[in-house]
Amino acid sequence: MGELHVRSVLVTGANRGIGLGLVRHFLGMPKPPQWVFAACRDPKGQRAQELQNLVSKHSNLVIIPLEVTDPASIKAAAARVAEHLGTSGLNLLINNAGIAKPNLLDNETLEDMTQIYTTNTIGPLLLGQAFLPLLKKAAQGSPGSALSCSKAAIINMSSSAGSIEELYVWDHAEVVSYRCSKAALNMLTKCQSLSYQKHGILCVALHPGWVQTDMGGSGSRKPPLTVDASVQGMLKVLSSLSEKETGTFLNWEGKVVPW
Repeated sequence: MGELHVRSVLVTGANRGIGLGLVRHFLGMPKPPQWVFAACRDPKGQRAQELQNLVSKHSNLVIIPLEVTDPASIKAAAARVAEHLGTSGLNLLINNAGIAKPNLLDNETLEDMTQIYTTNTIGPLLLGQAFLPLLKKAAQGSPGSALSCSKAAIINMSSSAGSIEELYVWDHAEVVSYRCSKAALNMLTKCQSLSYQKHGILCVALHPGWVQTDMGGSGSRKPPLTVDASVQGMLKVLSSLSEKETGTFLNWEGKVVPW
C-alpha cells in the first residue's frame, strides 16, 4: 500500500474540522497534488482564516467559494476549477461538507430535515453531476483501466450513524435528520458507483470515525479520534482503494461498515 498520489483534489467544507485536516495533509505530502481546491461558503470570512493563512504558503492551494445547497454556486465552482485545470481533469472529489442538529425524533421538524438532507445528500448529488465532466477527463487521461483514487474518484463523507444496522451511538445522540441524510447518502454512493464505473470513476462512502470537531464534539462525551488520526487513516484507505471497493461503505481504518 503506497502513498496516495493525485494530481488534483477538491475538498468541500474545507475551512474547518475534517475538511481542513484533509487539506493540510494533502499539502504536507512528500509529493503533494499540483492542485488542492478547498471549497467553503465564505472564503474571506473569519471561519476561513486558517485556509487563508495556508494559501499564503502554498501556491498549489486554491480556495473556491461554494454553497453546496445552491446549484448556481456549484456550477460556478466547477467552472472555476476547470479554468485552473486547463486540459486536465479532476482526480478526486471529496464531498465532506455536512451539517447536523441534535434533534430527537419527537422534535424533528420539516425545516431541519429539509436543510440537513439538502446539504448532506442533495449537495453531493449535484456536485457529482457538476464535476462529472472533469472526473471523466481525468479518468480518460490516466493509463490503464483499473479504478483508483489516483485516476478518478468521488468520496462521500458518510457516517456509521447512517448505518441502519449499527445505529452508532444512538443512546448518545439520536440526531434523526442527520442519520436519515447519511443513510440516503450511502444509497447515492451506491447509485453513483453503478452509473459512473463505465466512465472509470470509483465511488465510496467513508465513515471518518467519531472525530473531535465542532460538530462531532458538541455533546457531553468527548469523541475518541483526533482530526489528524482520522485523516491519516482515511488517506491510507484512499491510497488502497480499487475496483472491488467501488460502491462500498468503509471506515477510516478500511473496515466495511454495514449498511
